Amino acid sequence: MKVLITGGAGFIGGNYIHESLKAHPEDTVICVDKLTYAGNMETLAPVMKSESFFFEKADVADAEAIEKIFDKHKPDCVINFAAESHVDRSIHQPGLFLTTNVIGTQVLLDASRKYNVSRYHQVSTDEVYGDLPLDRTDLFFTEETPLHTSSPYSASKAGADLLCRAYARTYGLPVTISRCSNNYGPYHFPEKLIPLMITNAMQDKPLPVYSKGENIRDWLFVLDHCRAIDLIVRRGTPGEIYNIGGHNERRNIDVVKAILEQLGKPETLIQYVTDRPGHDLRYAIDPAKISKQLGWLPETKFEDGLRQTIRWYQENRGWWENVLSGKYRA
Repeated sequence: MKVLITGGAGFIGGNYIHESLKAHPEDTVICVDKLTYAGNMETLAPVMKSESFFFEKADVADAEAIEKIFDKHKPDCVINFAAESHVDRSIHQPGLFLTTNVIGTQVLLDASRKYNVSRYHQVSTDEVYGDLPLDRTDLFFTEETPLHTSSPYSASKAGADLLCRAYARTYGLPVTISRCSNNYGPYHFPEKLIPLMITNAMQDKPLPVYSKGENIRDWLFVLDHCRAIDLIVRRGTPGEIYNIGGHNERRNIDVVKAILEQLGKPETLIQYVTDRPGHDLRYAIDPAKISKQLGWLPETKFEDGLRQTIRWYQENRGWWENVLSGKYRA
């Protein structure tokens, strides 16, 4: 199978490419990435020499460039990881998020229709559901939870999801959608919570924590997420949405303290900062559907995944130092 993966030089897409080429050596993988600030060719270094891997630099919102890539490679399957995803950035640059996340999705859907792909998979987020109250631990997001976005980022992802569903119904395009909880693991861009705290602590820099750090996230190890997507792409039912959650709810402040403890750093490095606008309180996903239909469950306990992640940043200091210095852009 020829699999076209957008956003493959990013965090989740890059991990998916690594895992996919190991699990399915008979497949061909075509990576499309614009190489914005979040795209890093060093993430793809382990696979660049593979005869089953091809890289194409392009913007998913550039219809002409995308059509040329589809015509050249004629993929059987498309997995769209490409997205602007940092909530803070979306507050200041909402137009950029709409262009990549909505228009880019529309361009990919049109190309997928034209070239008759057998599966189009949209990688979405639990943030399209909004948030849950901190004092209702009995509540979880299901696939039937209404969309209730809080930021320009989550609104753009919800818009993309609705486009995918419309293309499935109007044109019969074989679409699947997955909505995941917060990912963590190797190759995570160090502006997000866990890699930011790890890299700052390793440098004895302050660890900025919004408000009192009481917001709760459901943490999902990135390789567990990759396995779930692979199952959906190969065995999922077209037209369906699948929630992917880690069953690992933690307060942000507890995550930060766990990182400091594993690194042997003092809690005095924690620096509480003004909360961001519209900060969601709690995310929690019920993955019962994907478990029942496809047999998936998260395999990685948070403590084990965090330990693996910290070790990766310790052993790959050059990767994140190049990101922080900007050298990776060259």
